[in-house]
Amino acid sequence: MSQSITNAGRARPRSAVSVAALLGTIAMLAASPALAQIVAAPVPGDPVSIDTGAVSGKVLPSGVKAYFGIPFAAPPLGDLRWREPQKAEAWNGVYHADRLAPECIQVLRRHNLNHYFGEEATSENCLYLNIWASADAKSGAKLPVVVWIYGGGFTLGSSGMAMYDGENVAKKGTLFVSFNYRVGILGNLAHPELTAESPHHASGSYGLMDQVAALQWIKRNIAQFGGDPDNVTITGQSAGAMSVSAIEASPLAKGLFNRGFAMSLSMFDNRFKFPALPAAEKTGLEVQSALGAASLAEMRLIQADKILAIQKDCQLGCAGTISVTPDIDGYVLPDTVPNIFAAGKQNDVATVAGFTSDESSNDLRTAGTLEAYVAAARKLYGDQADRFLALYPAKTDGEAKAMGLLAAREGLVEIGTRNWAVAQAKTGNAPFYMYMFSRVHPFAPGVEFFDSPQKIGAYHTSDVPYWFGTQDTFNKFRTTRVWTEFDRALSERMMDTLIAFARTGDPGTPATPWPQWKQDAQTYVEFGDDSGVREESRARLDFHTPANVTPSTPRVSRD
Repeated sequence: MSQSITNAGRARPRSAVSVAALLGTIAMLAASPALAQIVAAPVPGDPVSIDTGAVSGKVLPSGVKAYFGIPFAAPPLGDLRWREPQKAEAWNGVYHADRLAPECIQVLRRHNLNHYFGEEATSENCLYLNIWASADAKSGAKLPVVVWIYGGGFTLGSSGMAMYDGENVAKKGTLFVSFNYRVGILGNLAHPELTAESPHHASGSYGLMDQVAALQWIKRNIAQFGGDPDNVTITGQSAGAMSVSAIEASPLAKGLFNRGFAMSLSMFDNRFKFPALPAAEKTGLEVQSALGAASLAEMRLIQADKILAIQKDCQLGCAGTISVTPDIDGYVLPDTVPNIFAAGKQNDVATVAGFTSDESSNDLRTAGTLEAYVAAARKLYGDQADRFLALYPAKTDGEAKAMGLLAAREGLVEIGTRNWAVAQAKTGNAPFYMYMFSRVHPFAPGVEFFDSPQKIGAYHTSDVPYWFGTQDTFNKFRTTRVWTEFDRALSERMMDTLIAFARTGDPGTPATPWPQWKQDAQTYVEFGDDSGVREESRARLDFHTPANVTPSTPRVSRD
């Protein structure tokens, strides 16, 4: 008898079970309608055979074929906590991939956050991926593959967020893949005992290893769903964009992808650096002390919620005390990302990277008067302040506010994007393209959020629903935006450039010409109320070198 495996509880896939056990399970499901799994529109021709077994999905009303919650690695439980991902166990029968998996265990978001879309199930058993396939996708079709890496400061995030739905991108003739990766302490802990037990003499960055494992799964299996394993574009936003830059630098990802598309931030940003392994191990010992554990073995026995309780996360008013991020472990990343690029050892692929116009903030941006603006310049730039004020002149309060916004953008997120472009131009051959998103969401009258994005313009993450055509998700629980035909058309244009890039490595379309960024032609495309090609100010951006920069706080929401 074949086995039909539901992913309702995300139990680890098992081999064939006894007839008695199977009949008992069927009886339980029949008696418990809430647990029953009904697939109203199965995919014709399913199941699909992958390297761990057979998988069936469902057809969405749009005609897109969806496969949700496929395990790409073994559950990182018990002794597999804080280990590199292991291959998923094979199963007999058919795995019904028809619902999203739990997000990797993490602190929960505020309910009055701008990007709140409802609570998701959460678990350490979370290494699953989702596929949206074009209606005409079939084995051998070789459609371009777009892979999504979520943001969240390496502390939270989920492939199941409604804003990240891949249906509309897939409808345009692609495969869209998203996956979960481990976050926070459970995803990034380095520790001397972990380093000692590792065959690579490294520890930390398990979430980045999950990302590589997902790409390896795609390389092995995506052709069965109609995707081209040799035409894979990795995309990500915020921490996901930082991950794109890290994967471009990682030797582990060689040959697993063909181009990168980063939305806000990277490891070239002057503000963000992963710690070296010794420093990360020291933080790991602080985690052990805070947990009151005598050893790594004891730490693996501690309930995950107790680990979350000590994790610093300013999403919740900076509760907890310890912050853990990926590290320069010598294995996933042999060196810093800028150093790897400087040595010409990156995965040399075509890249799009960009930012939103209002996502960066420091004392210059918040200065309300000319006097405050000048004071902020002297505080941030010290003996370089006069040079700064010559590059960003202001004589009135109004001019100071405008220059403060421009200086914050160029000196924080834009210079990070440009640093990446310069690094690629120096040692790589593949093209680099840049963009800025400046459209302010049309917020509904009177709507309020904890993060008040309507007061800060084109905020961090505001471009994502335009890239994926997921604007309606913002009105899931209440009307927060009043989208216009202009917003819909802008989203279509942006999706078309994303798909053009995924197909060819060039994001330009007839509606949106998009020249490469070059040392002698430093241009970007603006998507906003008035879209078009813009020229960067070389003099101002040349000023924003690490030697002149004082780290400032970006206006970044946990997305």
